[in-house]
Amino acid sequence: MMWIKRLCLLPLLWLLASLPAQAVLTIEITQGLDDAMPIAVVPFAWEGEGEAPAAVGDIIAADLRRSGFFRPLAEADLIARPHRADQVNYADWRALKTDHLVVGRMLPHEDGDYTVQFQLLDVNRRRQLAGYSLRASESELRRTAHQISDIIYAEITGKPGAFDTFIAYITVTGDRTDRPTYQLAIADSDGHNEQIVYQSRQPVMSPAWSPDGRHLVFVSFARGRSELYIQNIRSGERQRVAAFDGLNSAPAWSPDGKYLAMTLSRDGNPEIYLMNIETRTLERITRNYAIDTEAAWLPDGRGLVFTSDRGGSPQIYRVALDKNRHATGRPERLTFEGSYNARASVSPNGRYIAMVHRQEGQFRIAVQDQESGLFRVLTDSRLDESPSFAPNGSMIIYATEENYRGILSAVSVDGRAQQRLSLQQGDVREPAWSPLRPE
Repeated sequence: MMWIKRLCLLPLLWLLASLPAQAVLTIEITQGLDDAMPIAVVPFAWEGEGEAPAAVGDIIAADLRRSGFFRPLAEADLIARPHRADQVNYADWRALKTDHLVVGRMLPHEDGDYTVQFQLLDVNRRRQLAGYSLRASESELRRTAHQISDIIYAEITGKPGAFDTFIAYITVTGDRTDRPTYQLAIADSDGHNEQIVYQSRQPVMSPAWSPDGRHLVFVSFARGRSELYIQNIRSGERQRVAAFDGLNSAPAWSPDGKYLAMTLSRDGNPEIYLMNIETRTLERITRNYAIDTEAAWLPDGRGLVFTSDRGGSPQIYRVALDKNRHATGRPERLTFEGSYNARASVSPNGRYIAMVHRQEGQFRIAVQDQESGLFRVLTDSRLDESPSFAPNGSMIIYATEENYRGILSAVSVDGRAQQRLSLQQGDVREPAWSPLRPE
């Protein structure tokens, strides 16, 4: 079974210090919404000398297109190039059936910083919905564009955006000796600004973000057996937090950042445990002869969902926790569709559970609505795994395979929008979407 095999992978890596940026995940929109909202993003005016240091308008348009909710007008179809609201002829844009318009400009400062000004305009109502002036260094301009995208998304949809976020993932590349190199990387949500956090000739797996977005926890076999480490993304400091006899695997951070859920076999059988990160004390959550693994927290911290074959095949179960993080009652089975459901991920609002579902011998990503009970298969690939929700709950990123190479894909919760993320060389796998970035 695929979820059990993850527990038995070959030894992982001795992780190294942070390295420079290496590559870009290429993103291709493979399916959009037929009723996506039309929007025009005019290239931002540059009011300095030479070329603009960043194509902020292009980044914003690409962000909005990737969400699946918007359909930005092609640059060649722009009827005019205003950069302030008082330059806009609303009748012209209404003729193009454009609901919203984004205009802006960039101004340089003597100290090397820049001011980015933008306005979001409602074409039909002829009014401004949002307008900001943001200051940024040259290295911060791409993030500023993502922040503007978040503002636009939130203003129009009423939901927070998730463009100013990271994804963590693992890349595997070969060399002339066919000996692979494994890298744990993070990048912006659009695949840019990749940073290699660790690399080794040995594998790494199961990265998971802390709720503040400043740390990653992962599994390493650096010392010959599975162990859990926490890595500070900014400082590079690393600490080993679990090195018990047997398995130490499948870590997941509690919403308050104080506990780690993990799978340990220290007592002879893989079970779910909680560790108080400060005191390193353990609380055993499950007690069953089956394999219990891959825990994920409910958003309020008062429960876990996990994979177990206690019913004869891998399915998703839920166990409640009291305020002291003790299990209350017996675990409840949540999934009944098919004979295989594993690797759960819970949406930020707790309504949806994404999982790997076996259908006709193929492993696909599915979601179950906890309110209605509706179960929906979102993908049609043959080997999908490792689903992870965006922090606004709109998209699910996951690992899959194409032409015998590992790639990442993302799908909207309703299955109507899809995109593909791949490297020019090598495999990419085990994605984890970060929370919103800390300041």
